[in-house]
Amino acid sequence: MEYVRWFLNGLLVVTSAFLVLLILMHKGRGGGMSDMFGGGMSSSLGGSSVAERNLNRITIAVAVVWTAVVVAIGLLISYG
Repeated sequence: MEYVRWFLNGLLVVTSAFLVLLILMHKGRGGGMSDMFGGGMSSSLGGSSVAERNLNRITIAVAVVWTAVVVAIGLLISYG
């Protein structure tokens, strides 16, 4: 049982870091913190490209994995 907890904690750290990087890679859509990192300068390029759609899909997939890991850790703590 301890190995599962270590695995889930490691997976949570990896997915958290990856999720932060993926979110910072998104193009800014107006004010906010994304403009601080240069997101506002590229907003005049037009519609969403294939790369942006793929980035959105990858971000959603990693967020779903992150949520599942958080729920699994919570269940492991409460029932383990």
